[in-house]
Amino acid sequence: MIQAIPKTLTFDEFIAWYPDNSSTRYELHDGVIFEVPKPTGSHSEVAGFTSGELFLEIRRSRLPYFIPKECVVKPARESSYEPDVIVLDKIGVTDNEPHWERESIIMLGTSVRLVIEVVSTNWSDDYALKLEDYEAMGIPEYWIVDYL
Repeated sequence: MIQAIPKTLTFDEFIAWYPDNSSTRYELHDGVIFEVPKPTGSHSEVAGFTSGELFLEIRRSRLPYFIPKECVVKPARESSYEPDVIVLDKIGVTDNEPHWERESIIMLGTSVRLVIEVVSTNWSDDYALKLEDYEAMGIPEYWIVDYL
């Protein structure tokens, strides 16, 4: 029996494939598309609370940072992630991220101040895979929040 080898995608192919206005979230892990489960109420509550508290501190401290509603982070390998919360440096994004204006894509760790993943059913991705990729990008701080 001959087994077909599944086709892997490049990051650019994944972005071109990604359905517009999809109610489903997807991530690319080493060239393979994964459907990301829709966040539960508790997950969304923790992500929203954390984002709000960070926003207040950014504003109070008058830092040149912002928290986008959503964005895609592109690590070195053929992967892409949509963090639950991400704090970006306005100057770094404006000056160094050519895909930001059109596609909300972050490719440089220097544009990121903080990434937060709220643990859910894909906890092994948060604790291992994403940690490794975010570290390789040079993202200075990564929080894993377990709402349980």
